[in-house]
Amino acid sequence: MPKSGALNLREWAAPEQCGASSSANSPVDARGADWSGQDLGALDLRDAKLCRCDLRGTNLSKCQLEGADLRLARYDQTTLVPEDFALNTSGAVGPGAKLNGAFLNSTDLRGMDLRGSVLMGAYLSGSDLSGALLDGVSLAGADLRSATFRGAMCRGTRFGTCEMDMVDLRGANLEGAALETVTSIRGADFSLCTGLEDQIGALLSRSVEELDCWNPITRSTTRASLESLIKGKDA
Repeated sequence: MPKSGALNLREWAAPEQCGASSSANSPVDARGADWSGQDLGALDLRDAKLCRCDLRGTNLSKCQLEGADLRLARYDQTTLVPEDFALNTSGAVGPGAKLNGAFLNSTDLRGMDLRGSVLMGAYLSGSDLSGALLDGVSLAGADLRSATFRGAMCRGTRFGTCEMDMVDLRGANLEGAALETVTSIRGADFSLCTGLEDQIGALLSRSVEELDCWNPITRSTTRASLESLIKGKDA
């Protein structure tokens, strides 16, 4: 018999394998679990560990969420929560989320809907935001070094004073994006981007150290990626 408080490996299951219907223990530990698209009914989630849980399309409107840890949990516009629960300030990631200064380094955010979110001063270095919806997002002062934005929608995104060294922006839509005051674009790759017509000149006037830095991942320099947009327009 295991000692009181000891971990019983015979009965232990990884938190990410916790199903909503099998969450009888309290508090619930469902870190990293996929509960997307489910109706959770009146499940007791007080003090639950829901970090990194996928809650996109999930109905939690009748759940008790007092004290639940939702850091890095994923939600979208179809996620339902009780009227008095502020999902956008809970540390969860989704549209309208308030994540100023959040540590999101190397996070997989591919295809996430982050429209209207505030990520000022957030740490996103190494994160993958390929195909993400970032329209109207405020990223001022964020650390985006080596982050990936391939094919992301960044219309009206505010990049003011961001660190953008080695950022992969290939194929991103940057229409109306504010890039004038970014701290650095050293090694950033803008190949196949759209919406940059009015900003290419200003970006090409930045320092040689930034423009001629080789990106070993995309195998291009920042200058070459920007000039390819001009050539593509003239072709």
